[in-house]
Amino acid sequence: MTYLPHTDAERAEMLKVIGVPTLEDLFRDVPEEVRFPPLKLPAAVSEMDVMWELQNLSSANDDVAQLPCFLGAGAYNHYVPATVDYVLSRGEFYTAYTPYQPEISQGTLQAMFEYQSMMCALTGMEVSNASHYDGATSAAEGVLMALAVSRGARARSLSARPSIRSIARSFARTRREWSYRSRRRKPAGGAV
Repeated sequence: MTYLPHTDAERAEMLKVIGVPTLEDLFRDVPEEVRFPPLKLPAAVSEMDVMWELQNLSSANDDVAQLPCFLGAGAYNHYVPATVDYVLSRGEFYTAYTPYQPEISQGTLQAMFEYQSMMCALTGMEVSNASHYDGATSAAEGVLMALAVSRGARARSLSARPSIRSIARSFARTRREWSYRSRRRKPAGGAV
């Protein structure tokens, strides 16, 4: 069965708004001989046959799965353990973020909490970081965490990627400015 989300009345109303009497009139500028050309497609095949054919075609190309990758800028081969798919497919990670807004956000936060807890248990560290966003944000959060834990004693961090350095600097500058402003603010009425 074809899925048509709009009723005839709704389609007529939309056509009226754009000033076109019929749906076919939308295509009147396209020459009739090229509107619906006959497609010369091979006979239908199974999904597995299509997959094998595409794998055969792609095997003619070299890719970073078989060769070393020197692209840099964050493009590199990395291993994603099978456990990641297992953990992310568990029902408790798909719980509702709010009662009226079911989404995966809460599950993502839960997965990050579990990751951080496991990393602390495995490494013996007191804290572990997991970014909500991308690698650059994760690095910037790591820099801020290191500054907070060391109370600012560590003044340098290292990254080869200019974008990561820029974002980390921006985060650190914002944190410094916010920290400076909050120290300069005096409580109302002179109370401490």
